[in-house]
Amino acid sequence: MPPSEPARDYGITMWGASSTGKTTFLAALSVALIRQRGPWRVIGADQASATQLTRLTTGLTQRRTFPPATAAVEHYRWELVGMVRRAARRRWRWLGWRHYEQLVTIPLDLVDAPGEAADQERAAPVLWDGLIENMVNSGGIVFFYDPVREFENGDAFAHTFGVLTELSQRMRDRADGRLPHYVAVCIAKFDEIRVFETAAKLGLIEEEAGDRRFPRVPGDEAKGFFEQLCDLSHSGDAEMVLSLLEQTFRPERIRYFVTSAIGFYLDPHLRVYDRDNYQNHLPPQDDGEPARIRGSVYPINVVEPILWLSQSISGEAGE
Repeated sequence: MPPSEPARDYGITMWGASSTGKTTFLAALSVALIRQRGPWRVIGADQASATQLTRLTTGLTQRRTFPPATAAVEHYRWELVGMVRRAARRRWRWLGWRHYEQLVTIPLDLVDAPGEAADQERAAPVLWDGLIENMVNSGGIVFFYDPVREFENGDAFAHTFGVLTELSQRMRDRADGRLPHYVAVCIAKFDEIRVFETAAKLGLIEEEAGDRRFPRVPGDEAKGFFEQLCDLSHSGDAEMVLSLLEQTFRPERIRYFVTSAIGFYLDPHLRVYDRDNYQNHLPPQDDGEPARIRGSVYPINVVEPILWLSQSISGEAGE
């Protein structure tokens, strides 16, 4: 069997305003991979990162609590490891192709910055500089758009414009018209009632294959859904976020995903998604009880953006 592919040091920066779910998304990654029963699993590349992975994952699955808000720039050195089926032409061409299993290791050098780091007016200089510098040195970016926050605050464009203006300035000597990053745009919190019902009214919902029949928005509809949600912005400025992203990065290197880190509630006895009983996020209570997760976690589109970014970056590095 051929040796494992070498790890390449190309990072991914998680970017979004406060409360957009960046850390919860990371906490759900291992759960999502296990739920998929596919070839990939995530491991820590060092002891500290393995400990972080365990802490984040068990917080969701055992305690059913959301991770605390990120207070400083956090680095997670994880790896995606899996056996991938490859094809190679035989020495004698008339014998056709042979197939083999290859161990593949994809580095996940992930950076999670506090949401306020994206607000230059509020952020401490060390947080702002840390976020921008990590984005400069990353091959991929996960951009979180929180429709719920945008419904209420309408500040997505303000956060996006400031960060991309600074990033473009620092990379002006390396940019070929547009910045070279791969960007996964995650339309977050699909499980929230206002977000889900908007998708349903637009006729974008389809059922996943399998027994549980969770709802989802197809990948080819995700960008259109993003555009529709931007029109519902509190400020009316969110529609400029899409244009700004495509003016800053190469459009062919941007992909859109409708995501939920915790997924929909699944009755533990019926084990089937119920359209009339799907809320898995329990908001904070008047008595001071914090927000918590109602049932088991079934992440939606958490693996896909990370895997797409990792494979895109690794594939480019190997060219």
